[in-house]
Amino acid sequence: MKKFLLGLLVVVVVFIVVVLVIASTKPNTYSAQYSVTIKAQPDKIFANINDFHAWLNWSPWEAMDPDMKRTITGAPGKGQVYEWEGKRTGKGRMEIVESTPPDKISVKSEWLAPMKMSNISDFMLTVSGTSTRVTWFMSGPDSFLGKIMSVFVDRNKMLQTAFDNGLTKLKAISEK
Repeated sequence: MKKFLLGLLVVVVVFIVVVLVIASTKPNTYSAQYSVTIKAQPDKIFANINDFHAWLNWSPWEAMDPDMKRTITGAPGKGQVYEWEGKRTGKGRMEIVESTPPDKISVKSEWLAPMKMSNISDFMLTVSGTSTRVTWFMSGPDSFLGKIMSVFVDRNKMLQTAFDNGLTKLKAISEK
């Protein structure tokens, strides 16, 4: 029995060391980019992104936690703040840090719980005839815990599902 437990301990320690080594080779930042073409002029789409009140209709995280508490302060555009706290979405805040009509909005996001992290989301709108291409680009620093998690979970796949969901809803409400 002693040999078995010692062998099991060695396997567990080797597994932990391998995970830590793999995590240490991961980059210190992450980024993701997703796009959709919307049959609408950029000013209409811009209004849906430039106001956190409108996010309630299309943000992929709204449906994840319908009971979360939300506080939105400030007028639409630069300086508007959205704070949230929920069981599934944790606690955090977003602020529109750049608003350049009709083609760029930057949002700084900070998660305070369950773990601290931050990122910047840039929304770029590019006109193409009667349509507008919306590109949602997210980037930020990656903590060591985030790197360890990325050994087991494909963050880009997880984000792609959320971004596709949000951009599909944004397209639907903007094309009305």
